[in-house]
Amino acid sequence: MKIVILGAGQVGSTVAESLVSEANDITVVDVEPARLKKLQDRLDLRTVIGNAAHPAVLELAGARDADLLLAVTQSDETNMVACKLAATLFNIPTKIARIRSADFLSHPEIFSPGNFAVDYSICPEQILCDSIVKLLEFADGRVSLVAVRAFDGGPLVGHEIQFLRSHMPKVETRVAAIFRQDSPIAPEGSTVVEAGDEVFFVAATENIRKVLQELRRMDQPVKRVMIGGGGNIGRRLAQAIDDKYEVKIIEFNKAGAERLAGDLDRTLVLTGDVTDEELLQSENIADMDVYCAVTNDDETNIMSSLLAKRLGARKVIALINRGSYVNLVQSGQIDIAISPAQATIGTLLAHVRRGDCAVVHSLRRGAAEALELIAHGDAKSSKTIGRRIEQLDLPKGVTIGAIVRRRGSDHEVIVAHRDTVIEADDHVIVFVINKRMVPSVEKLFQVDVGFL
Repeated sequence: MKIVILGAGQVGSTVAESLVSEANDITVVDVEPARLKKLQDRLDLRTVIGNAAHPAVLELAGARDADLLLAVTQSDETNMVACKLAATLFNIPTKIARIRSADFLSHPEIFSPGNFAVDYSICPEQILCDSIVKLLEFADGRVSLVAVRAFDGGPLVGHEIQFLRSHMPKVETRVAAIFRQDSPIAPEGSTVVEAGDEVFFVAATENIRKVLQELRRMDQPVKRVMIGGGGNIGRRLAQAIDDKYEVKIIEFNKAGAERLAGDLDRTLVLTGDVTDEELLQSENIADMDVYCAVTNDDETNIMSSLLAKRLGARKVIALINRGSYVNLVQSGQIDIAISPAQATIGTLLAHVRRGDCAVVHSLRRGAAEALELIAHGDAKSSKTIGRRIEQLDLPKGVTIGAIVRRRGSDHEVIVAHRDTVIEADDHVIVFVINKRMVPSVEKLFQVDVGFL
């Protein structure tokens, strides 16, 4: 595909890095030459310096024959104007805009073809908030993909994967991949799980807790949550969870804290510094099931999370923008480091992927992906329908974990095995340990041109 990305910030750079490795023709536009030079030094792509809302700049970036426009600059207005120009002057088929303002998002009619012509709007703050909520409770979807680190002395460590079925004969699950010391391992029945392995596995959501018991100590249900930072993300997170949990939020700015108190009915709003040890202790941080650090400063989030953990918080989650910081803290005392760019990229990739792709989850800081692909066509027009999984031409390192199949008005979750046959309209959950394999997987699920 020929893709024009407007904005070389955290989101734009991450998307460019993900897509350029898949043989896409990428051009990135930004007003900052230094940002573009850093990108061009690392990646094989074109760059254009200029204002993304100017027709001449879009023309120079190749908008005339582009397949997709990703407008992810820091300015909502620039992104919307660029989408309008892309539709009016260049007839670009698909236009995606990053929109942060809740005011704009509350009026979806302004994105219609007759107005700003935004085909899809994404709000990173809302996506990030949704991601954190899913970490607090298990996802509402029928299938869950979960990554856990196997602990020393656990029931699976030292055993082959095929031991899982005999140990839990009534629970269907499949190990999709294993990462050992940051290197992927394509799992086979004889693969032995080692302590410290990051194990990705698929199961029906209703069975997730039973499976987790096999790999780590059972999580207690979450009751009390403390949020460090009352900005856009902290506010959205509190609004999303304060009817389910006891929530406290700490905001440094007094005026901001007063606004939060007026907006949040059940949440206790505190004014103070999230790295203040006395404040955390006085607010019983040791009794908290989860502490979420979501200020706009990486260092503050890291330090306050480490402090909260030392003072007794059971689980800590830190919002971290810098990819290098994520890798540093992920395996330490911070339980989960969440990156806004990585949380957003899955939503973007679902619109970019070829074939009918319902969902994309970017994993391992973008190195791996889990895709939900829909099988279309029939046995003649499709390379997947009517075939057993063992008959599919899957690249090594690609695993089909589960299938969701419609049964009348209900859905059945099928954990995939070698002899499982794919049927038309199945939702197939595919795990790819290296995103360079994604084009091959997409091609496998595309129907022949003659299919009607």
